[in-house]
Amino acid sequence: MSDDERDEKELDLSSPDVVTKYKSAAEIVNKALQQTAKLYKNVKKKIERGVAFPTCICVNNTVCHFSPLASDETVFEEGDIVKIDLACHIDGFIAAVAHTHVLQEGPITGRAADVIAAANTAAEVALRLVKPGKKNQDVTDAIQKVAAAYDCRIVEGVLSHQMKQFVIDANKVVLSVSNPDTRVDDAEFEENEVYAIDIVASTGEGKVVELYLYVCKIQNITQFLKNNVKFLSFAA
Repeated sequence: MSDDERDEKELDLSSPDVVTKYKSAAEIVNKALQQTAKLYKNVKKKIERGVAFPTCICVNNTVCHFSPLASDETVFEEGDIVKIDLACHIDGFIAAVAHTHVLQEGPITGRAADVIAAANTAAEVALRLVKPGKKNQDVTDAIQKVAAAYDCRIVEGVLSHQMKQFVIDANKVVLSVSNPDTRVDDAEFEENEVYAIDIVASTGEGKVVELYLYVCKIQNITQFLKNNVKFLSFAA
């Protein structure tokens, strides 16, 4: 299908074929996530690496979107909190998944338990609010209240996005934390829309510090990706 034809008719969940493609993509990406459990049964084992994009493995204070390079020699340690997220698509219909694992035997206790419970509960609340008639600000307000109940904070700067065919970050956005420096347009959820809900909680101040910056010196990065990368482009 050409870009012009796609613009003329935007496919959404009203099409049974689109629903099937989303479900199939979700099954694939969840199976991939389950396979990662084999890598950290031995907590000293190195992180498996390959063509990770857009698969991300973030340990402890690293919030998100860290894909280890081949030269990375990070080794899992007992007690590490490991966050894994990845996504796949079928015909441009995207399914994204993320999960947090604590590398220790026995029950999780203390502040680690608090922050995991905060994130999980906030995600459940958010999913119940993403329905026709509700607004993006309803989600933002609710998840902050949930985190506060666990004496935790939702991390600033994390955005949840509407998704469309071949578009992972579409027009409508849900802000994680309202503040004067970060604003998004007010939006109302509508029938047949698809969203990726991204919840990140912290026992600290909930503020992100950028530690790494990779610069790609390519004049036309968009054309380069189209010619050389055989997957859906991803931007953090």
